[in-house]
Amino acid sequence: MSIKVKLEVFEGPLDLLLHLIDKNKVNIYDIPIITIAEQYMEYIQGMDSKDLDLMSEFLVMAATLLNIKSKMLLPKVQQDDTEEEEDPRKELVERLLEYKLYKYMSFELKDKQIDASRMLFKRATIPEEIKEFKEEVDTGALLSDLSLPKLHAIFRSVMKKQVDKIDPIRSKFGRIEKEEVNLNEKMEFIVNYAIQHKKFSFRKLLERQRGKIEVIVTFLGVLELIKMGTIWIMQEEIFDDITITYVDRSNEIGN
Repeated sequence: MSIKVKLEVFEGPLDLLLHLIDKNKVNIYDIPIITIAEQYMEYIQGMDSKDLDLMSEFLVMAATLLNIKSKMLLPKVQQDDTEEEEDPRKELVERLLEYKLYKYMSFELKDKQIDASRMLFKRATIPEEIKEFKEEVDTGALLSDLSLPKLHAIFRSVMKKQVDKIDPIRSKFGRIEKEEVNLNEKMEFIVNYAIQHKKFSFRKLLERQRGKIEVIVTFLGVLELIKMGTIWIMQEEIFDDITITYVDRSNEIGN
């Protein structure tokens, strides 16, 4: 009798590789490529997907792993003392680290989205007749038995309570204010900035922001503008700065 095994679903080949690295508890900078490649091949052989694009991504990574595995099995060529042979795993490690960085960033943004969905705002619904109501006070009856000694005693009591409220340590702390950043306004700022500069550095754009919240909202705004086709980005090498270019569509209006 055949046994059915439910395989885990991964977002892509890099996600699967990170899972295998964590599962085997190995150093990402020193991947045992032979072991990981064999486990990776076992997984894709058991995949049942009709998505050809997704399957092609896993097969391309399988070919990459086999290529690295073959290079690792070849005898090392003797080189000069001043030259070091490049590790065939280097490019793969860089891709994994970059993917891991963006994956954890997505988790942070997801948590913020969940927290934001739990916040509810309610407008004031107090009736006008209640808001305009003012209780009449008989000042004569209120001040009838008031004297200077009583006023002095009340003043001393109030001042003592105010002093007791002050924490000698926490009173020296600064004030933390919540940052209010609007995504639509930030997108408008990015578009105006792009129209003015045409081609600019993504890092310099982030350096203009005042805090972490603005950096995150600016990042989301850039992604949305890429999706809309307003800007496009280019990166020469992994971990290099990203160049953003404004897409001028004013000439396409008449088309």
